[in-house]
Amino acid sequence: MKDLRKLRVPKWLITLLILSLLAGAGYAVYTQVTTANSKEGKRRGKTVAVEQVNLPVTIAANGTVQPERSVNISPKTSGRLKELLVKEGDRVEQGQILAYMDDSNFQGQLTQARGQVESAQATLQRLLAGNRTQDIAQAQARVRDSEASLRRTEQVLRQNQQLFNTGAISQRELNNSLADRDSAIAQLAQNKQALSLQQAGFRPEEIAEARAQVTTAEGSLQTVQTQIADTVIRAPFSGVITKKFADPGAFVAPTTSGSAVSSATSSSILSLASNNQIMANVAESNIAQIKLGQPVEIKVDAYPDKTFVGRAIQLATQSTTVQNVTSFEVKSSVADPAKLLRVGMSVDVEFKVGTLSNVLVIPTVAIVRQEGASGVLVMAGEKGDSQGDRSTNRRSEFRPITTGVSVSDKTVVLSGLKAGDRVMLSFPPGERPQSRTPSLPGMGGGSGGSRQR
Repeated sequence: MKDLRKLRVPKWLITLLILSLLAGAGYAVYTQVTTANSKEGKRRGKTVAVEQVNLPVTIAANGTVQPERSVNISPKTSGRLKELLVKEGDRVEQGQILAYMDDSNFQGQLTQARGQVESAQATLQRLLAGNRTQDIAQAQARVRDSEASLRRTEQVLRQNQQLFNTGAISQRELNNSLADRDSAIAQLAQNKQALSLQQAGFRPEEIAEARAQVTTAEGSLQTVQTQIADTVIRAPFSGVITKKFADPGAFVAPTTSGSAVSSATSSSILSLASNNQIMANVAESNIAQIKLGQPVEIKVDAYPDKTFVGRAIQLATQSTTVQNVTSFEVKSSVADPAKLLRVGMSVDVEFKVGTLSNVLVIPTVAIVRQEGASGVLVMAGEKGDSQGDRSTNRRSEFRPITTGVSVSDKTVVLSGLKAGDRVMLSFPPGERPQSRTPSLPGMGGGSGGSRQR
């Protein structure tokens, strides 16, 4: 016992214990006061001030990623696919070779057509060059020979005439001499005409006919060359290979199926799609606010943290009606340098249609309906406390207002309030209105796949 009485507690430890007790008691009082104030705040209700702001207006719509152009690539003539140079997902440029068709059937026709062209051209060149000098020389020699023969027959005729006059020969022998002379004259005339033809060359009609034969032969050659060129399948425009329908060795044929991939037939070779665009359905009530060139923001579920940008490039001139909802298709370009977007992806589109300057706005949730009118609840004698968010008076009153468009969670107030007025967002017990969902003018309402935000 003596030892216990001799123990002494240090003063600093006693001081520390006292401070700890005081701090615990203070925290308990603070907690009770805070809880009471929170309950009182909830009991009184929360208010917010009417703001005057510049309000950006957007029209939101749902859409999908679609290619600008999509075609099924097939050959011009039926045949077998010889070689395929691309695969699905490859990006190709306009004019790039995609595949080769078997052209063995056309190679023989090509050789024959080339021979016909060469033959026709040779005939034309012969006619244009005229007769050879050797042929002309032969014709001249025949003329000289005919002239010599004529001179001999004339000399014999003169001699026989004298002999006949003296009675040395008969009339018959004289007549034979006369016939030989006439025959020599005819032969000379014939040989002279032949020489003239050799010297004059071919007739213009013959040359024109030869030219026509050359043209015909060249046309046949071009036809075969075109058929061979058509066996080389090229990309009609730049894009991405979205589908492959045939492998080398398969029989393919021309097809007239639509450009959509889903309508492709087995006779096609490939499906090619160009750069992507956004196809959105905008409600009839909002289409008047959409203009060509307006900025567009695109959100894709696959990339929730990324925003794509573009511009409106085409407005449909005819509406579409689905389940009694009328809408218009709006096409927008999209900047996608990384090629992240895929055809068929669902997107959320926001069209930046303009800005409302210096308008009064309140939270849309503050609007209520009473007695068939839209309005807000304000506190009677509302002045607000220093926190700016609680009423000092529990009694509230309904104030009718005229509303404009709703953008996101804000609604424009046209009349009934002024900047700085405070409206209730939450309500004291027993004062919650029966209806808080207004029917506001200017809202897209979500019909037709679009809405204002």
